[in-house]
Amino acid sequence: MWFKHLHLYRLHGAAAIPAADLEEALAGQAARTPGSQEARRVGWCPPAGRAGTALLHELQGQRLMTMLRHERLLPAGVVREEVEERSAEIEAREGRKLRRQEKQELKEQVYEELLPRAFVRSQKVDLWWDTRRELIAVNTSSRKRAEEALDLLRETLGSLKVTPLTAQTLPMRAMTQWLADEKSRPAALQLGDQVELKAKGDDGVLRARQVDLDSDEIQQLLATGKQASRLAIEVEGRLGYVLHDDLTLKSLRFSDALIDEASETEDDGDAIVRLEADFMLMTQALAEEIERLIDWLGGEANGAAQASA
Repeated sequence: MWFKHLHLYRLHGAAAIPAADLEEALAGQAARTPGSQEARRVGWCPPAGRAGTALLHELQGQRLMTMLRHERLLPAGVVREEVEERSAEIEAREGRKLRRQEKQELKEQVYEELLPRAFVRSQKVDLWWDTRRELIAVNTSSRKRAEEALDLLRETLGSLKVTPLTAQTLPMRAMTQWLADEKSRPAALQLGDQVELKAKGDDGVLRARQVDLDSDEIQQLLATGKQASRLAIEVEGRLGYVLHDDLTLKSLRFSDALIDEASETEDDGDAIVRLEADFMLMTQALAEEIERLIDWLGGEANGAAQASA
């Protein structure tokens, strides 16, 4: 139970919902295998996996839920080959070329026939709801998957007003300044060894790993006008991450000290106790870091994008 990536969202005007009511609502959208003609299906599953049945874990205002995503894998190339083979047979038999509309209808027919035989891939996406701070974080590297989890929660609750978390200072501007001027860095911030630099006005991107970010080479690139769109950050030995220009935190790495602290919890082999202990320590560290990061960026932006219902 240690998150790898976080997409952060601000809740707007969310009414308090008791844990019992929320779990009942989650059960109404519980995950199930997609039907033979369903290409995709999402629903809620126990965060503890086979070790538990609860769809919601809540501790001290911190809620953990897990979306289970099923998707049938039907490669486009397989469909295309079957369509081409059937098209050739029809054209040879009838002595004419198929019209575009006929080929499209044939493609849809082939897709419907092959879909039930496609393999089903499953993917779990954890969602953390901090009811104290009115914050939601989704553990996925994909913004699309994060939005999909929010859509499922919105459908579960009937409405959900959220916007991506934003700050007064653009992350790209702050990261570029931290790289260029060591004195501008907050006291607790240490640079890692990864960076992505983008050139102004074009699509030129330079990515560097395992490099000294205070080197002359990096400073020379900044002097040409390049800006940091990703930057590896270490914070007081607690955790590290790569900050992106959309305020996403990726490649989270929790310190050995924090992991050791979690392992000291006596669980007697109970997977639920272990899950909840790890979750509490992790969210405490993350919540503190998110607040500190927003403070480094001049505070949260006021009047960000209008919340979507």
